[in-house]
Amino acid sequence: MSTRPEDHASQHSRPSELKITDIRTATVGWEGWRFPIIRIDTNQGLSGYGEVRDGASKNYALMLKSRLLGENPCNVDKVFRKIKQFGHHARQGGGVCGVEMALMDLAGKAYGVPAYVLAGGKFRDAIRMYCDTPNEPTGEAMGHKLKERMSHGFTMLKMDIGIQPLIGEKNTLTYPAGILKTDDGTELDRMLDINSIQHPFTHVRLTPKGIEMLCEYVEQVRAVVGYEVPIAADHFGHIGVDDCIRLGEALEPFNLAWLEDMVPWQFTDQWAKMERALKTPVCTGEDIYLKEGFLPLLQAHAVNVIHPDLATSGGILEQYGAPHGRYTDQYNGRRAMCRRH
Repeated sequence: MSTRPEDHASQHSRPSELKITDIRTATVGWEGWRFPIIRIDTNQGLSGYGEVRDGASKNYALMLKSRLLGENPCNVDKVFRKIKQFGHHARQGGGVCGVEMALMDLAGKAYGVPAYVLAGGKFRDAIRMYCDTPNEPTGEAMGHKLKERMSHGFTMLKMDIGIQPLIGEKNTLTYPAGILKTDDGTELDRMLDINSIQHPFTHVRLTPKGIEMLCEYVEQVRAVVGYEVPIAADHFGHIGVDDCIRLGEALEPFNLAWLEDMVPWQFTDQWAKMERALKTPVCTGEDIYLKEGFLPLLQAHAVNVIHPDLATSGGILEQYGAPHGRYTDQYNGRRAMCRRH
């Protein structure tokens, strides 16, 4: 049989015949952070890459292999509908989302277009990135760290303001014995792990002195950085909604961009209570899986900013495609993407 000219052409141009043949992983990271990266291979030599959410297990992606082999990665929506039942909120969504990213990468390569074209097209040529910042022992030190971020060109920042520095400080927190790691030598020290108990159920409360110390911290930050640059705040600790409101009210003079994840995202009524009580915007969403999970918050107008994590919320199409964007627009919401790289 004589050869045909097309037999010598790049097979990358035959997307209708593309098939998934394998999925591999590699984990990268630094300073305690780990990021499982996945690679989906095909019968035409094309590979697509995605990220399982930071801190999640690579197995969340590898367990999907039997559902992926033989599928055409260009059928992104079909494959996503097949595997999304195996994801869940927080890091349990990382496998499905990482695979979806890799499928979009493959489809884009097969058709020779960026992923945003497959998601409905481009809206803008540039986006603003905010820069998160690790903890510092004093507000002044945090201010200088934020100034360093600004010197690299970042014009929006984020930092942590939480109860952790108050643990062990006299008269700053009220709490049941054993709920906090105070190293006080009592029998009850560390009886319970606060990180495994949702915020409303810890019975940890801020005292006036504790609130004053946190405000002093933020005041020191603003003294170094100034008030022109927006600064968001996160990681407040496992305190209840009433103390979140007390702290939020005390922080209002510092004009923060938003207060993030003060209580778990599932408690829509508590978010609505905070949103009504505070003049500072409130924000949550990085642990929500799929667009439907955001609807209760949006319908209740319970948050001012939704904060999806691409590696939990469902991936590129689920996040950037028209339905999710319309949800946000319909309820007058704002979006701030959460990603760590």
